[in-house]
Amino acid sequence: MWDASKCNLCGDCLTKCLYTAYDKDKAVAELKELMKGKEAPILRQCITCCACKEYCPTGADPFDLICKMQEKTGSFPVPEVTIALFDQLGESPTAVIPGDPDKPVLSLCVMDGMIPEGVLDSQLFKGMTVVKGGDYFCYIGYVHIGKESPIEKNACKFIRNLSVLGREIVFLHDDCYAMANVKIKDYGLKVPFKYMHLFEYLLNYLKDHKNSIIKLNKKVAYQRPCASRYTPEKDRLLDEIFSLIGIERPLRKYERETALCCTGPIIRIKPELAAEIQAKNINDAIECGADALITLCPMCDRILRRPTKELGLHKIHIIDLCQIALGEKHWPA
Repeated sequence: MWDASKCNLCGDCLTKCLYTAYDKDKAVAELKELMKGKEAPILRQCITCCACKEYCPTGADPFDLICKMQEKTGSFPVPEVTIALFDQLGESPTAVIPGDPDKPVLSLCVMDGMIPEGVLDSQLFKGMTVVKGGDYFCYIGYVHIGKESPIEKNACKFIRNLSVLGREIVFLHDDCYAMANVKIKDYGLKVPFKYMHLFEYLLNYLKDHKNSIIKLNKKVAYQRPCASRYTPEKDRLLDEIFSLIGIERPLRKYERETALCCTGPIIRIKPELAAEIQAKNINDAIECGADALITLCPMCDRILRRPTKELGLHKIHIIDLCQIALGEKHWPA
Protein backbone atom coordinates (compact mmCIF):
# COMPACT_ATOMS: atom_id res chain seq x y z
CA MET A 1 0.00 0.00 0.00
CA TRP A 2 1.21 3.51 -0.83
CA ASP A 3 2.91 5.14 2.18
CA ALA A 4 3.88 8.75 1.52
CA SER A 5 5.83 8.88 4.78
CA LYS A 6 8.31 6.37 3.33
CA CYS A 7 8.84 8.21 0.03
CA ASN A 8 12.13 10.12 -0.04
CA LEU A 9 11.55 11.39 -3.60
CA CYS A 10 14.62 9.59 -4.93
CA GLY A 11 12.79 9.04 -8.23
CA ASP A 12 14.05 5.47 -8.66
CA CYS A 13 10.54 4.17 -9.32
CA LEU A 14 10.34 6.10 -12.59
CA THR A 15 13.98 6.55 -13.61
CA LYS A 16 14.44 2.76 -13.54
CA CYS A 17 11.28 2.14 -15.56
CA LEU A 18 12.12 0.14 -18.70
CA TYR A 19 9.26 1.59 -20.74
CA THR A 20 9.64 5.33 -20.17
CA ALA A 21 12.45 7.91 -20.23
CA TYR A 22 12.48 9.80 -16.93
CA ASP A 23 15.30 11.72 -15.32
CA LYS A 24 15.21 12.40 -11.59
CA ASP A 25 13.78 15.92 -11.86
CA LYS A 26 10.90 14.83 -14.09
CA ALA A 27 10.23 11.78 -11.92
CA VAL A 28 10.12 13.79 -8.70
CA ALA A 29 7.91 16.45 -10.25
CA GLU A 30 5.31 13.92 -11.38
CA LEU A 31 5.41 12.05 -8.07
CA LYS A 32 4.66 15.30 -6.27
CA GLU A 33 1.66 15.87 -8.54
CA LEU A 34 0.35 12.37 -7.85
CA MET A 35 0.83 12.85 -4.11
CA LYS A 36 -1.34 15.96 -4.37
CA GLY A 37 -4.07 13.90 -6.03
CA LYS A 38 -3.43 15.40 -9.45
CA GLU A 39 -3.04 13.69 -12.81
CA ALA A 40 0.42 13.20 -14.33
CA PRO A 41 1.65 11.81 -17.69
CA ILE A 42 2.96 8.60 -16.09
CA LEU A 43 -0.63 7.45 -15.55
CA ARG A 44 -1.03 7.03 -19.30
CA GLN A 45 2.51 5.88 -20.04
CA CYS A 46 2.49 3.19 -17.32
CA ILE A 47 2.01 -0.35 -18.64
CA THR A 48 1.00 -1.64 -15.15
CA CYS A 49 3.93 -4.07 -14.83
CA CYS A 50 4.30 -3.36 -11.07
CA ALA A 51 8.10 -3.04 -11.40
CA CYS A 52 8.26 0.33 -9.64
CA LYS A 53 7.01 -1.43 -6.50
CA GLU A 54 10.22 -3.48 -6.50
CA TYR A 55 12.43 -0.57 -7.58
CA CYS A 56 11.39 1.56 -4.60
CA PRO A 57 14.23 1.33 -2.02
CA THR A 58 12.10 2.45 0.93
CA GLY A 59 8.97 0.31 0.49
CA ALA A 60 6.72 3.30 -0.21
CA ASP A 61 4.96 1.30 -2.97
CA PRO A 62 4.66 3.92 -5.76
CA PHE A 63 2.85 1.44 -8.01
CA ASP A 64 -0.07 1.40 -5.59
CA LEU A 65 -0.19 5.21 -5.81
CA ILE A 66 -0.11 5.07 -9.61
CA CYS A 67 -2.82 2.41 -9.77
CA LYS A 68 -5.12 4.30 -7.42
CA MET A 69 -4.63 7.50 -9.38
CA GLN A 70 -5.28 5.69 -12.65
CA GLU A 71 -8.62 4.58 -11.24
CA LYS A 72 -9.43 7.98 -9.75
CA THR A 73 -8.70 9.87 -12.97
CA GLY A 74 -9.75 7.18 -15.46
CA SER A 75 -6.51 7.89 -17.29
CA PHE A 76 -5.39 4.36 -18.12
CA PRO A 77 -6.65 3.78 -21.70
CA VAL A 78 -8.20 0.35 -21.23
CA PRO A 79 -11.18 -0.56 -23.48
CA GLU A 80 -14.58 -1.06 -21.85
CA VAL A 81 -14.75 -4.57 -23.29
CA THR A 82 -11.61 -5.50 -21.34
CA ILE A 83 -13.09 -4.15 -18.11
CA ALA A 84 -16.23 -6.21 -18.77
CA LEU A 85 -14.14 -9.35 -19.27
CA PHE A 86 -12.42 -8.82 -15.93
CA ASP A 87 -15.75 -8.30 -14.21
CA GLN A 88 -17.02 -11.57 -15.66
CA LEU A 89 -14.13 -13.53 -14.16
CA GLY A 90 -15.55 -13.15 -10.68
CA GLU A 91 -18.77 -14.76 -11.91
CA SER A 92 -17.09 -17.67 -13.71
CA PRO A 93 -18.34 -21.16 -12.73
CA THR A 94 -16.79 -22.54 -9.56
CA ALA A 95 -15.73 -26.16 -9.34
CA VAL A 96 -14.20 -28.35 -6.66
CA ILE A 97 -12.65 -31.59 -7.91
CA PRO A 98 -12.27 -33.70 -4.77
CA GLY A 99 -9.10 -35.61 -3.99
CA ASP A 100 -7.23 -37.17 -1.10
CA PRO A 101 -8.18 -35.33 2.13
CA ASP A 102 -4.62 -35.75 3.41
CA LYS A 103 -3.13 -33.80 0.50
CA PRO A 104 -3.11 -30.02 -0.03
CA VAL A 105 -5.52 -28.26 -2.37
CA LEU A 106 -4.35 -26.99 -5.76
CA SER A 107 -5.94 -23.63 -6.54
CA LEU A 108 -6.15 -22.71 -10.22
CA CYS A 109 -7.87 -19.33 -9.65
CA VAL A 110 -9.64 -18.61 -12.97
CA MET A 111 -6.69 -19.80 -15.05
CA ASP A 112 -7.87 -23.36 -15.74
CA GLY A 113 -8.40 -22.62 -19.43
CA MET A 114 -4.81 -21.43 -19.82
CA ILE A 115 -2.82 -24.01 -17.88
CA PRO A 116 -0.67 -26.51 -19.83
CA GLU A 117 -2.44 -29.57 -21.23
CA GLY A 118 -2.20 -32.63 -19.01
CA VAL A 119 -1.30 -30.77 -15.83
CA LEU A 120 -4.05 -32.31 -13.73
CA ASP A 121 -3.15 -35.79 -14.98
CA SER A 122 0.49 -35.44 -13.94
CA GLN A 123 2.02 -37.42 -11.10
CA LEU A 124 3.00 -34.01 -9.70
CA PHE A 125 -0.56 -33.33 -8.58
CA LYS A 126 -1.97 -36.85 -8.31
CA GLY A 127 -4.68 -37.15 -5.68
CA MET A 128 -4.88 -33.42 -4.92
CA THR A 129 -8.20 -31.65 -4.59
CA VAL A 130 -8.44 -28.98 -7.29
CA VAL A 131 -10.47 -25.76 -6.98
CA LYS A 132 -11.15 -23.19 -9.66
CA GLY A 133 -13.56 -20.48 -10.72
CA GLY A 134 -14.97 -17.20 -9.48
CA ASP A 135 -15.04 -18.15 -5.80
CA TYR A 136 -11.25 -18.55 -5.91
CA PHE A 137 -10.46 -15.55 -8.10
CA CYS A 138 -7.77 -13.38 -6.46
CA TYR A 139 -8.59 -10.13 -8.35
CA ILE A 140 -4.94 -8.94 -8.39
CA GLY A 141 -5.15 -8.76 -12.18
CA TYR A 142 -7.28 -5.62 -11.88
CA VAL A 143 -4.08 -3.61 -11.50
CA HIS A 144 -3.55 -4.29 -15.21
CA ILE A 145 -6.62 -2.27 -16.07
CA GLY A 146 -5.77 0.54 -13.68
CA LYS A 147 -8.17 -0.40 -10.89
CA GLU A 148 -7.45 -1.00 -7.20
CA SER A 149 -10.93 -0.94 -5.61
CA PRO A 150 -12.12 -4.37 -6.92
CA ILE A 151 -9.10 -5.99 -5.26
CA GLU A 152 -9.87 -4.45 -1.89
CA LYS A 153 -13.59 -5.15 -2.25
CA ASN A 154 -13.07 -8.88 -2.87
CA ALA A 155 -10.00 -9.65 -0.75
CA CYS A 156 -12.01 -10.93 2.21
CA LYS A 157 -14.15 -13.16 -0.01
CA PHE A 158 -11.04 -14.66 -1.62
CA ILE A 159 -9.51 -15.58 1.76
CA ARG A 160 -12.82 -16.77 3.23
CA ASN A 161 -13.61 -19.14 0.37
CA LEU A 162 -10.19 -20.75 0.56
CA SER A 163 -10.25 -21.02 4.36
CA VAL A 164 -13.54 -22.96 4.20
CA LEU A 165 -11.66 -25.76 2.46
CA GLY A 166 -9.83 -26.40 5.72
CA ARG A 167 -6.54 -27.43 4.14
CA GLU A 168 -3.19 -26.15 2.96
CA ILE A 169 -3.41 -24.36 -0.38
CA VAL A 170 -0.95 -24.56 -3.27
CA PHE A 171 -1.30 -21.49 -5.51
CA LEU A 172 -0.66 -22.25 -9.16
CA HIS A 173 -1.30 -18.61 -10.09
CA ASP A 174 1.41 -16.15 -9.05
CA ASP A 175 -1.22 -13.46 -8.57
CA CYS A 176 -3.01 -15.53 -5.90
CA TYR A 177 0.20 -15.95 -3.95
CA ALA A 178 0.85 -12.20 -4.15
CA MET A 179 -2.65 -11.56 -2.84
CA ALA A 180 -2.32 -13.97 0.10
CA ASN A 181 1.28 -13.18 0.98
CA VAL A 182 1.34 -9.41 0.55
CA LYS A 183 -1.74 -7.60 -0.71
CA ILE A 184 -4.28 -8.60 1.94
CA LYS A 185 -2.06 -6.99 4.58
CA ASP A 186 -2.91 -3.66 2.96
CA TYR A 187 -6.51 -4.28 4.02
CA GLY A 188 -5.76 -5.42 7.56
CA LEU A 189 -6.55 -9.06 6.81
CA LYS A 190 -4.78 -12.26 7.83
CA VAL A 191 -4.62 -15.68 6.18
CA PRO A 192 -6.06 -18.31 8.55
CA PHE A 193 -4.69 -21.27 6.59
CA LYS A 194 -1.33 -22.62 5.42
CA TYR A 195 -0.37 -21.95 1.82
CA MET A 196 2.58 -22.17 -0.53
CA HIS A 197 3.60 -21.01 -3.97
CA LEU A 198 3.76 -23.45 -6.89
CA PHE A 199 7.57 -23.12 -6.87
CA GLU A 200 7.78 -24.34 -3.28
CA TYR A 201 5.50 -27.27 -4.03
CA LEU A 202 7.44 -28.28 -7.15
CA LEU A 203 10.75 -27.98 -5.33
CA ASN A 204 9.56 -30.17 -2.46
CA TYR A 205 8.20 -32.76 -4.89
CA LEU A 206 11.45 -32.89 -6.86
CA LYS A 207 13.50 -33.24 -3.68
CA ASP A 208 11.30 -36.16 -2.64
CA HIS A 209 11.68 -37.81 -6.07
CA LYS A 210 15.34 -37.18 -6.86
CA ASN A 211 15.79 -40.71 -8.16
CA SER A 212 13.17 -40.07 -10.85
CA ILE A 213 14.83 -36.91 -12.21
CA ILE A 214 16.44 -36.97 -15.64
CA LYS A 215 18.99 -34.14 -15.80
CA LEU A 216 18.05 -31.98 -18.77
CA ASN A 217 21.38 -30.20 -19.37
CA LYS A 218 19.71 -27.19 -20.98
CA LYS A 219 19.99 -23.43 -20.74
CA VAL A 220 16.83 -21.40 -20.24
CA ALA A 221 15.61 -17.86 -19.78
CA TYR A 222 12.76 -17.17 -17.37
CA GLN A 223 9.72 -14.97 -17.98
CA ARG A 224 9.05 -13.40 -14.58
CA PRO A 225 5.38 -12.47 -14.07
CA CYS A 226 4.38 -8.95 -13.04
CA ALA A 227 2.87 -10.30 -9.79
CA SER A 228 6.33 -11.53 -8.77
CA ARG A 229 7.18 -7.88 -8.08
CA TYR A 230 5.20 -8.40 -4.86
CA THR A 231 7.23 -11.48 -3.87
CA PRO A 232 10.65 -11.33 -5.62
CA GLU A 233 12.24 -13.57 -2.99
CA LYS A 234 10.75 -16.59 -4.80
CA ASP A 235 13.50 -16.44 -7.41
CA ARG A 236 15.76 -18.50 -5.15
CA LEU A 237 13.20 -21.33 -5.23
CA LEU A 238 13.26 -21.33 -9.02
CA ASP A 239 17.05 -21.40 -8.99
CA GLU A 240 16.91 -24.48 -6.76
CA ILE A 241 14.42 -26.17 -9.10
CA PHE A 242 16.69 -25.47 -12.06
CA SER A 243 19.70 -26.83 -10.21
CA LEU A 244 17.90 -30.06 -9.31
CA ILE A 245 16.82 -30.82 -12.88
CA GLY A 246 20.03 -29.82 -14.64
CA ILE A 247 19.04 -26.40 -15.94
CA GLU A 248 21.38 -23.43 -16.34
CA ARG A 249 19.99 -19.91 -16.14
CA PRO A 250 22.56 -17.79 -18.02
CA LEU A 251 22.86 -14.11 -17.26
CA ARG A 252 20.90 -11.84 -19.54
CA LYS A 253 19.83 -8.21 -19.62
CA TYR A 254 16.12 -8.63 -18.93
CA GLU A 255 15.75 -10.88 -15.89
CA ARG A 256 15.05 -10.73 -12.16
CA GLU A 257 14.60 -7.05 -11.22
CA THR A 258 15.05 -5.93 -14.84
CA ALA A 259 12.59 -8.48 -16.26
CA LEU A 260 10.33 -7.31 -19.07
CA CYS A 261 6.55 -7.65 -18.97
CA CYS A 262 4.95 -10.20 -21.32
CA THR A 263 2.90 -7.18 -22.55
CA GLY A 264 -0.45 -8.77 -21.78
CA PRO A 265 -1.76 -5.54 -20.17
CA ILE A 266 -1.05 -3.41 -23.26
CA ILE A 267 -1.30 -5.79 -26.19
CA ARG A 268 -4.71 -4.38 -27.24
CA ILE A 269 -4.14 -0.73 -26.43
CA LYS A 270 -0.49 -0.34 -27.50
CA PRO A 271 0.12 -3.18 -29.98
CA GLU A 272 3.22 -1.68 -31.60
CA LEU A 273 4.90 -1.12 -28.24
CA ALA A 274 3.89 -4.61 -27.15
CA ALA A 275 5.48 -6.17 -30.25
CA GLU A 276 8.66 -4.15 -29.68
CA ILE A 277 8.93 -5.28 -26.04
CA GLN A 278 8.23 -8.91 -26.92
CA ALA A 279 10.94 -8.94 -29.59
CA LYS A 280 13.43 -7.27 -27.28
CA ASN A 281 12.68 -9.80 -24.55
CA ILE A 282 12.81 -12.93 -26.71
CA ASN A 283 15.88 -11.87 -28.68
CA ASP A 284 17.65 -11.22 -25.38
CA ALA A 285 16.86 -14.80 -24.34
CA ILE A 286 18.16 -16.14 -27.64
CA GLU A 287 21.35 -14.07 -27.45
CA CYS A 288 22.21 -15.46 -24.01
CA GLY A 289 22.13 -18.97 -25.47
CA ALA A 290 18.81 -20.11 -23.99
CA ASP A 291 17.25 -23.28 -25.37
CA ALA A 292 13.82 -22.18 -24.16
CA LEU A 293 11.87 -19.45 -22.42
CA ILE A 294 10.27 -20.74 -19.22
CA THR A 295 6.94 -19.28 -18.10
CA LEU A 296 5.02 -19.38 -14.83
CA CYS A 297 1.99 -17.13 -15.30
CA PRO A 298 -0.65 -18.77 -17.56
CA MET A 299 -1.29 -15.39 -19.20
CA CYS A 300 2.41 -14.87 -19.94
CA ASP A 301 2.44 -18.38 -21.37
CA ARG A 302 -0.44 -17.62 -23.71
CA ILE A 303 0.75 -14.17 -24.78
CA LEU A 304 4.25 -15.37 -25.67
CA ARG A 305 3.28 -18.49 -27.65
CA ARG A 306 3.17 -16.76 -31.01
CA PRO A 307 6.23 -14.46 -30.74
CA THR A 308 8.49 -17.20 -29.36
CA LYS A 309 7.45 -19.51 -32.18
CA GLU A 310 8.02 -16.80 -34.79
CA LEU A 311 11.49 -16.04 -33.44
CA GLY A 312 12.44 -19.71 -33.13
CA LEU A 313 12.58 -20.14 -29.36
CA HIS A 314 10.86 -22.92 -27.42
CA LYS A 315 8.42 -21.73 -24.74
CA ILE A 316 7.88 -24.14 -21.87
CA HIS A 317 5.72 -23.72 -18.77
CA ILE A 318 7.53 -24.49 -15.51
CA ILE A 319 5.17 -27.42 -14.83
CA ASP A 320 5.89 -28.88 -18.27
CA LEU A 321 9.62 -28.45 -17.58
CA CYS A 322 9.33 -30.45 -14.37
CA GLN A 323 7.27 -33.10 -16.17
CA ILE A 324 10.02 -33.39 -18.78
CA ALA A 325 12.60 -33.84 -16.01
CA LEU A 326 10.42 -36.58 -14.47
CA GLY A 327 10.03 -38.41 -17.78
CA GLU A 328 6.34 -37.61 -18.26
CA LYS A 329 6.89 -35.45 -21.34
CA HIS A 330 9.62 -34.92 -23.94
CA TRP A 331 11.65 -31.80 -24.66
CA PRO A 332 9.89 -30.06 -27.60
CA ALA A 333 11.19 -31.02 -31.04
